[in-house]
Amino acid sequence: MKLTEATSKRIKQLLDMGGLIPNYLHTVGGLPKSTISTIMNEKVKTIKLDTLYQICATLGVSLKEFFDDPIFDEVSD
Repeated sequence: MKLTEATSKRIKQLLDMGGLIPNYLHTVGGLPKSTISTIMNEKVKTIKLDTLYQICATLGVSLKEFFDDPIFDEVSD
């Protein structure tokens, strides 16, 4: 699995755990809808670290908590 795919799946997982929808990242986090869409639909090759940090902050998790998930054990970029 590619890193961007694992990252997208982890974001979806965190949204689901909180009972949230992707639009939450726009309305609360201020991220552009187009950015959220391309990440969630796995249409990007890279994700900027500051964007990921903003997503994590909006979801109330640290970068360490974000990456401390078994899904990242499957990354083979």
